[in-house]
Amino acid sequence: MFDTNVVLDLLLDREPFVKEAKSLIAKVEQGVLGGVLCATTVTTIHYLLMRSMGKKDAAEVIGSLLKLFEVASVTRAVLEDALEADDKDYEDAVLYKAAYHAGVDMIVTRDRTGFSKADIPVMNPRELLVLLKS
Repeated sequence: MFDTNVVLDLLLDREPFVKEAKSLIAKVEQGVLGGVLCATTVTTIHYLLMRSMGKKDAAEVIGSLLKLFEVASVTRAVLEDALEADDKDYEDAVLYKAAYHAGVDMIVTRDRTGFSKADIPVMNPRELLVLLKS
């Protein structure tokens, strides 16, 4: 599962992170890596892009993401589990619990501290790229 920050690194061309995000998402496009987004990531990205590029362009970007990535549901059970997790950041807890319920193998994020209690491996983009090369 790709954390919101990794996708935004690519979409907003955020230096110095854009190169690694672009490489990972290219791996998803090539079928080398499975890609999953949390449903909340999609809505957050739409909101941010709509503010910066308008509704039509934001919808096109979201459409492209939906063609490329699977989406992990945010159900009542996910939200309740995230509340019970007692993490500092509820948003990260929701993403983690959505990944857990969806059977995701790994979370890729630049904010590993937000997933310190995760039972799923958590890597930053650079670590995952090194793993994929080996």
